[in-house]
Amino acid sequence: MKVIHLIGGGDEGGAKSHVLQLIKELGKHIEVTLVSYRKGKFHDDAAAMGIDARIVKTGNVFLDLRKTLKLVKSGQYDVIHAHGAKANMMASIIKRITGIPVVTTVHSDYHLDYLHSILKRFSFGVINMIALRRIEYHISVSSNLKELLKERGFNPQHLYTVNNGIPFDTKIPVCTRKEFFARFNISFPENCVLIGIMARLHPVKDHETFLRAAAEVIKKNPDTRFLIAGPGDDLMPHLKQFADKLGIAPFVHFTGMVDRPYDFFQVIDINVLTSISEGFPYVVLEGARFSKVIVSTRVGGLGDLIESGVNGYLVEPKDWKTLGKHLTELSLDREKREKMGSALKEKAEAEFSLRKMCETQLKIYETILKIESKNKDDSKKYDIAILGYYGYKNSGDEAILRSIIDSLRNIDSELSFIVFSRKPRETKKMYLVDSVNRFNLIKVFRRLKVSRLFLAGGGSLIQDNTSTRSIWYYLTVLNMAKKLSTKTMLFANGIGPIKRTFNRHFAGKTLNDLQAISLRDSESFNEIKAMGIKNPNIYVTSDPAILLEPACKDDVDKLMKSEGIPSNKPLIGFSIRKWADSSYLKQIAEVADHCVENFDAHPVFIPMQYPGDYEISQAIRNRMEHPSSIVTKIYTPGLLLGLTGRFELMVGMRLHSVIYAANQCIPLLGLVYEPKVGAFLKEIGQPSAGTTDKLDSGSICKQLDLIWRNRDKIRDELCQSKKRLKIMAEANVMIAYRLLKD
Repeated sequence: MKVIHLIGGGDEGGAKSHVLQLIKELGKHIEVTLVSYRKGKFHDDAAAMGIDARIVKTGNVFLDLRKTLKLVKSGQYDVIHAHGAKANMMASIIKRITGIPVVTTVHSDYHLDYLHSILKRFSFGVINMIALRRIEYHISVSSNLKELLKERGFNPQHLYTVNNGIPFDTKIPVCTRKEFFARFNISFPENCVLIGIMARLHPVKDHETFLRAAAEVIKKNPDTRFLIAGPGDDLMPHLKQFADKLGIAPFVHFTGMVDRPYDFFQVIDINVLTSISEGFPYVVLEGARFSKVIVSTRVGGLGDLIESGVNGYLVEPKDWKTLGKHLTELSLDREKREKMGSALKEKAEAEFSLRKMCETQLKIYETILKIESKNKDDSKKYDIAILGYYGYKNSGDEAILRSIIDSLRNIDSELSFIVFSRKPRETKKMYLVDSVNRFNLIKVFRRLKVSRLFLAGGGSLIQDNTSTRSIWYYLTVLNMAKKLSTKTMLFANGIGPIKRTFNRHFAGKTLNDLQAISLRDSESFNEIKAMGIKNPNIYVTSDPAILLEPACKDDVDKLMKSEGIPSNKPLIGFSIRKWADSSYLKQIAEVADHCVENFDAHPVFIPMQYPGDYEISQAIRNRMEHPSSIVTKIYTPGLLLGLTGRFELMVGMRLHSVIYAANQCIPLLGLVYEPKVGAFLKEIGQPSAGTTDKLDSGSICKQLDLIWRNRDKIRDELCQSKKRLKIMAEANVMIAYRLLKD
């Protein structure tokens, strides 16, 4: 394997350490070349380490690009690895020309890289943001930074984390305080408690917070002294004036750049970082190498290493008072700072070594090349494209999507997905898939073109009971996939009602050309046959949500506590939606009150879609005589499923509230507002309270009394039904997977 790294070449601090140490270690396993776009110490240090280091600097960005392109082509590299704005720009252009895959390492929040210069922020900063979006694969240096990239809409399937690492087994020359103080003309007493910060003098490092905390420490422990190490001639005069203003100038010394960082960490007692943004700073690891306790702002991935109060302290950015408090405590307690420092070293050595960093990086290269090779074979990018009613804050539909993705990943963890969603950024983050807006038909077309299999997945997509526009939209996308020769399957759908003649003709013609159709109930199967559809493989399955796993017990307990749901009473679940007129609300309120009076139970209303179901639940509660709870926030399907598992009974109007109850073997009573609800109740052999236009609270209460008396028996029956439904749903997933692989 041959990899070429591109970097600006003016890097200092953590980014420099990360790149040089990583490339040096990678060179033991693969061929690596490093290109810098400027002369200077970065390149010189790389060359001194024995790295194959080149300089590309002509003074003209177009000539730089031309020389880099020539070097990449002649070197026949397998991967281009970029670091920073200029490198990202170069790499993204070269990728379009050569097709060589590009991965970039994001070392920090790129929105904060040019805080000190408005000109650079709106030139290099903007160029970098554009280039990052054009690069397919991204590596973060911490889990926090990876989450930030997810929040900003990057494809989570191609986000990786490589924790910074340092060698813990190399020999480091000893440096004494006497020697260090003499080298930097420091006049502090050698026996002082020395608190240090090593960071370039830049607004993002927030040295003012360090100085404010220092002033607090000196009030309690005048034997402390403070070292500030790092380059930054522009900001140093201001910081010196600030220290003088605080009255602590005699207690603070600025060393400037320290060429041998480990000398600094040998002489200090407490290591400090006050940044407002970081990836994963090397100074913490370098201090840990010498068992130096750290007090840092809670930034980047430091939470992965530092357990506050155990092996260091974490404070919020700019919180100089809490920082000062912790520094004062540690400065006065030598035993505690040494104990915490030892604990920090132990964890850093186990999880943040250079060897582990190199192993992770090599695996990422191998993964990228495997993906690229697979995509090159058939000119596709995604294994599976999925379309449904996703991104509408509907728990039932989100449960379908979660079940489809999780079930397929259980079969093959390397599958790649693209989901067409109303809220693509939320969908990306929640399901770790790529996603585009379902109504941007140009993007939908382009993604379908590079997808191997298209699943129109779950729900009642092919019906015109709610609107004609909906059925036309889904049929149009299905036709689009057909014209692109993408394998297409209608996956676990409910069909109908389709009332309009043209819609039935349009649906029949479209569905007849698919590879496979799976239906979630027998009534949908009858509708398909009535439409004359017979070309695809057609079979009946069950709703994918029956495969959904509930959230863990602790998370459900937290939900109940947060929502004020009592745990000392039987709980009766209600899931009601708006349908036609609101005449049934009074009857539901009477039923809920009946549960309180006769079962000593507490009603809990679960809105399955916001805000509509929540408003209906409030309207019902306002008509009740007894207290009840309404779930006020939007939770994941797994959490709502876990909550459903705490109920004694479920009264469900929403289809997936009934499916959640069946999933958890909870006795239930359905309110039929559409045929799909009645079809599922029939499938599992459970009772219906009737249609919403003919509800009778007295009759419903009698049904609930009967269910309450026989709920243990009903649970056993539902568990048997669940086993059968799970087998059908799992078989359906396997059929889709085989269609993909065939």
